[in-house]
Amino acid sequence: MISLFSWIKGNAWRHAVAWICVIFAVFPLYLVVLSAFNSSPSLQSTSFIPRTFVWDNFAVLFTDPTVPYLKWMMNSAIIAGSVSLASVAIGAASAFGFSRLRFKGKRTGLQALLLIQMFPSVLALSAIYVIMERVHVFAPEWGLGTAGGLVLVYLGGSMGVNIWLMKGFVDSIPLELDEAAKVDGASAMQTYWQIFLPLATPILAVVTLLSFIGLFNEYVMARLFLPDVESRTVAVGLQFFIGGQYSAYWGPFAAGSLLASIPIIIVFMSLQRYIIGGLTAGSVKG
Repeated sequence: MISLFSWIKGNAWRHAVAWICVIFAVFPLYLVVLSAFNSSPSLQSTSFIPRTFVWDNFAVLFTDPTVPYLKWMMNSAIIAGSVSLASVAIGAASAFGFSRLRFKGKRTGLQALLLIQMFPSVLALSAIYVIMERVHVFAPEWGLGTAGGLVLVYLGGSMGVNIWLMKGFVDSIPLELDEAAKVDGASAMQTYWQIFLPLATPILAVVTLLSFIGLFNEYVMARLFLPDVESRTVAVGLQFFIGGQYSAYWGPFAAGSLLASIPIIIVFMSLQRYIIGGLTAGSVKG
């Protein structure tokens, strides 16, 4: 009994630290929920326990003609979804080529991808802006101020990380599977479609999820390349409520943030079984 009491007392500080971390992690989310259902446009509240719930902040998002919230959500979903799928498709093929095929410049290409990713993307903002401005001259649908141009910029910025991440997973797949496929007469393309893709489903799901979350919440590039109100993403559009010089409407901003998390939750729940399978899988047996 004494030893049990001593163990509980000795581990009390660990429980206290864990609860403090939980509180700090949950409190910002609770504040957003509280502000979304609060009648006051500010973050101030008389009590941390809400007594009434109002839906006025959510109504502003759908009734105010100057706030095309659904259009912003659609733009974010289309841009993030298309870039995620395209980057996974291109990155998977590139990772398979760098891992399994032999060609001239393979090592140099991998080192170049790694070197480029060492520099923050903010350094390239001015250069990307000038390039896309020139592209707009001969290809207006893919230039500055268009969703297609932003998709190209996102693709160029995410390829290096995705290729390296997927290449590391491909390297863990035993070469005996490729050799057995060659013995059976399979080509490199058949090996890619029938062996690599089924085994790489977990890492493809992880890359898709991380890409979608990062691009759906991206602000800097979207703010620079999409100046029109109708073409904005939800992250840029919600800044409309808190970017005023003399006023900030945190209630609609918090309500829009809560609704914007729904697509991310849907994507996560759809890919959850693949992600868990990838984390719990022990090894690939030949």
